[in-house]
Amino acid sequence: MDNKLLSKFVLAEDVRKTLESVASIIIPQNREQMLDLTFRGEKESFEVGYEVPGKGFYVEATVDKCKNGASVNYTEAYMRRRDPAAMVIADDLPTDKAKYTDRFGETFDNTRAQALEWLAGQDELIVLPFMAGDADGDYPSMLVAPANAGFFVTGLADLQGFIPKDELPDNFEPVGALFLVPPFRHTHFEGKQVVVHNRTPKVHELFCFNLYPGPSAKKGVYSILIHEGEKENWVTLHSSAVRLVTPYDNEFVILHEGASGGGKSELTQAIHREEDGRILVARDTIHKENIYLEMLDTCELHPVTDDMALADMKSAPNGKLVVQDAEEGWFLRVDHHTEYGTEPSLERLCTHPPEPLIFLNIDGRPGATALLWEHTMDEPGKPCPNPRVIMPRKHVPNVVTGKVEVDVRSFGVRTPPTTREKPNYGIIGMLHILPPALAWLWRLVAPRGHANPSIITTKGLTSEGVGSYWPFATGKMITQANLLLELALNTPNTRYVLMPNQYIGAFHVGFKPEWIGREYIARRGSVKFRPEQLIPSRCPLLGYSLPSLKVNGQEMPHGLLQVEEQPDVGIEGYDKGARILHDFFLQELAKFDSPDLHPLGKKIIELVKQEAPASKYDELMPSNA
Repeated sequence: MDNKLLSKFVLAEDVRKTLESVASIIIPQNREQMLDLTFRGEKESFEVGYEVPGKGFYVEATVDKCKNGASVNYTEAYMRRRDPAAMVIADDLPTDKAKYTDRFGETFDNTRAQALEWLAGQDELIVLPFMAGDADGDYPSMLVAPANAGFFVTGLADLQGFIPKDELPDNFEPVGALFLVPPFRHTHFEGKQVVVHNRTPKVHELFCFNLYPGPSAKKGVYSILIHEGEKENWVTLHSSAVRLVTPYDNEFVILHEGASGGGKSELTQAIHREEDGRILVARDTIHKENIYLEMLDTCELHPVTDDMALADMKSAPNGKLVVQDAEEGWFLRVDHHTEYGTEPSLERLCTHPPEPLIFLNIDGRPGATALLWEHTMDEPGKPCPNPRVIMPRKHVPNVVTGKVEVDVRSFGVRTPPTTREKPNYGIIGMLHILPPALAWLWRLVAPRGHANPSIITTKGLTSEGVGSYWPFATGKMITQANLLLELALNTPNTRYVLMPNQYIGAFHVGFKPEWIGREYIARRGSVKFRPEQLIPSRCPLLGYSLPSLKVNGQEMPHGLLQVEEQPDVGIEGYDKGARILHDFFLQELAKFDSPDLHPLGKKIIELVKQEAPASKYDELMPSNA
């Protein structure tokens, strides 16, 4: 590397020596150069692999040069989704996460030194400087990667942005640093995805020991932002947001939170229709009857965020939450694209993009067009449930840049089929209104839910944890719980709703509750109701139910609003499902039994233990909107 260029970086001495030891260092000047690195020049197809003792040259992934971008496929099905156990903490700062010493029986020092030694022994490295959070943020960061992992570098640049070589400022001092060392997955970690977080006084280091970007380039950078927020008293919400423009030209902003697979990306998608234009709201899985909705004019969708929203702890002057996107690109999961015409706008954008894209787990072929519905097979007849495309937000139609005020925060839950004979927690109606205190509880327990497509293990009702971003946080659960409660207290004029996806009782609904709910809320202009317009849900954890919901002049069936009214569920099946949900809350909220929890938080949790009605949550933390 040019020593003059290296002098612009403020680095730890061992990191500096690592970079000085390498014969060739590339700091990309533009995306075209990164694409050239992605395709290794003009190669139509090549293998990304590394020498591994005992295995020889081990191929981790293949990269095919398609007409519309790079089709990246991993040789192991295991590597096509994020392993929720990937995060390990190497430092001694406060944490509730797995410690490196506990999991591996030694400190990280030797492995860290070996990782830097491996990087120093490469003929060529790529160093990518970027700003975590947003291009104008205060969190300079960098990635160090082997040159043959160009697709990984380009993917991170599309997700987080990058600083071109000629624009690198003097005294660039990273607060976040990612080191990509793929072969250590085999030599040190028994083939598992492992990302080691080492929070030093000046730099949050991430040693990324695998080539799947989910736990590192995507969620690893999220971890850096969460850590900075803990120090400075702010949060990065795991959420999407959209500005809706109604057919009557009114604007309304909804921010949707939830665990992976909870409907964040779907919030900004157009509602899916049948060939005749109707909307299939629900399908009765027992009696095989369908419920349709006719709605020609829907709201315009102006996307704001897809997965990560920087939240200002101080509200807007009118008391509403203020957010902005924390990313420069979106990691879109396209598992629902199973055939042509599922979502024409995204299909068109990906088939004829303004510039080549990075596709993951898509069955592309050299020289052909990678198609969203051609998913890589994990095994014969079983498509990978986590196909992805990285979409720079600048290419998204009607995208909103800058800060927005949030009218409603919704929370999504993947729910299973539920009947009297097979009771489960799929008792959440199409739309529930939550008191702020109850909404805070849902964010503490953050159910990962039914058939999660994004991660490896999703059996039964499990928790993704505080804010639904807990898998990416390196600190203490109590710290995040208090920050989320403070955020809610500081933004009293933003209201809360709860939406299910996949199933409502015995009905399969997919993401229709979310899509129909956003239309209803935006057209109505608020979720503030008179007392007679709401009824307490039979399960107090679900807040309030709507006695009726009319969209475009059409009434939704009562059984989709109050699930106990479904004949195949009934009160007996509903109450058993409510017990499953209540026991789950008690189990997860026990983790917050700490003297450090905010006093109001303790009172709210006590209401769950008492099985208190929704009105008690309103009394503890009233909404002003």
